[in-house]
Amino acid sequence: MNEVHINGTLPPQLIVFDGVCNLCNGAVQFVINHDPAGRFMFTSLQSEAGQKILKDNNLPPDDFDSFIYIRDQKLHQRSTAALKVIRDIGGFWKLLYAFIIIPRPIRDWVYDRIAKSRYSLFGKRDSCMIPTPELRKKFL
Repeated sequence: MNEVHINGTLPPQLIVFDGVCNLCNGAVQFVINHDPAGRFMFTSLQSEAGQKILKDNNLPPDDFDSFIYIRDQKLHQRSTAALKVIRDIGGFWKLLYAFIIIPRPIRDWVYDRIAKSRYSLFGKRDSCMIPTPELRKKFL
């Protein structure tokens, strides 16, 4: 977990994801559908905001395998980010946060295997998801 370094103000709960990945877009839709309070906001790794977050935190600008969750100015990546999002969704889903007890290197190894094969397993879009007009306010 790192403090986020970025000029400007970020929303309290921001998910940064691979915008062309079908699995990632499905995860974003899942979060949106399970977030009636509208707490989460989103941006793709490929977007200007996503690129700035990567650059300002010394992360590779072309590493789209990472899933990032920024909560209260703290940056979480990979399996930790996914588990913290699930916890913050609440309800039944927060029970899955129990997997946090698995050591991070093991969790991240599993995460990396899925991330490396996500395009072949779930497909890839030609361009980043374009949110509907009613969802546009949830995206940076």
